[in-house]
Amino acid sequence: MKNNFLIDHTLIIDELEKSIKVHNLDSVLPFLPKGSFLVGGYIRNIILQRVNEEVDVDIVVPVNAIEIGEKISDNFDSKFIILDKKREVVRIILNHISIDIANKVSSTIEGDLSARDFSINSVAFLFDKRCLFDPLNGLKDLELSFLRTHSEINLLNDPLRILRCFRFVSELNFKIDPKLITFIKKNKGKLDLVAKERIIYEIQKIVNGANALEAIIMIKKFNIFASDNLYQDHFFLDLSKVNYAELNQEEKKRFLPFFFITQIFDVLSLEKLKFSKAEIAKTKLLRKWQTFLNNKNISQLNELDRFKLHQELEMFLPCFIFHLPQNLRLAWLKRWRDKEDKLFHPSNLLNGDVIKKNFEIEDGPILGQLLQYLSKELAYKRLNNFDEAIYKAKQWIEQNAPKCD
Repeated sequence: MKNNFLIDHTLIIDELEKSIKVHNLDSVLPFLPKGSFLVGGYIRNIILQRVNEEVDVDIVVPVNAIEIGEKISDNFDSKFIILDKKREVVRIILNHISIDIANKVSSTIEGDLSARDFSINSVAFLFDKRCLFDPLNGLKDLELSFLRTHSEINLLNDPLRILRCFRFVSELNFKIDPKLITFIKKNKGKLDLVAKERIIYEIQKIVNGANALEAIIMIKKFNIFASDNLYQDHFFLDLSKVNYAELNQEEKKRFLPFFFITQIFDVLSLEKLKFSKAEIAKTKLLRKWQTFLNNKNISQLNELDRFKLHQELEMFLPCFIFHLPQNLRLAWLKRWRDKEDKLFHPSNLLNGDVIKKNFEIEDGPILGQLLQYLSKELAYKRLNNFDEAIYKAKQWIEQNAPKCD
């Protein structure tokens, strides 16, 4: 073992067979015809000694993948999906395990492996011979943490593989072959041909990786999703100069993925790719307040503006602090971490039902304005208890409720 990497073939095979038994995959083997082999990420993760909660298995069979998949699914009462009827690619979902079975695309195993995306995914375990087959030196590339492809055509067959390069940077800290980088820059526009939900899935994997920052910096540097002048927008930051140490580990895990998304895409791009409404709405709020503070010094904010800022950004304020002056970031974070700070976590001593009961107010704008007022008074420590809130509410209603003749 070297740097958490299995080198010896015997050790790799032992770990593979042990893992196959642990996941009960050995019960599937009798259904596989002679000449079947295991390939892809399952082997890669065993070699890298990488444990995943989600277990994805790729098996290649000589012929009849659909028929074989149906038999396996029927015997184990699992979910069966035909991913590609023409090419005969199927998926069996068995508990926490996803098993993809596909027909060979070449008359030889070497030819089949040469058609795969990257060399690191082109290492095969031959079930019949209990041996590894590595014609493209994928094992060496895994040892070197090096990402390359045998043929650029393999990537063009599915342009999402262009984006997947950055996923390997993010999740595994791989270095990309300079030839592959040149190809990525030239063909990044092909991503427009990829289904939007597949792009979103890869982006989510990238921004949640252990080395997400490096991957995101590369995506911005190569303008993978943008025109050359998009990142001149003042909202986009130089990510290499941001002090991420201001966030603790829990905050980094919770908030940096979304922050990175906002640093790759503008709102129009998020809408075009059909990101979730929640992510789009949060991005709009971040941009709204960043633009607001870009035109107005934060010390000049009046009480209402400052209150509204915290009200709208409360749930994801750590994503916003990087847009603040450096000298304010830690102070804001400390206050935000204090759940009792009523400015950074606006709340109320009265709810709508209590107000309606005590003051005969109906649902509508007046009730909303009153609740907003009381919450702001609490945030600035001009309220201390329920009775004071009732008194303030009465005063506000007398001054602001519409008068009837």
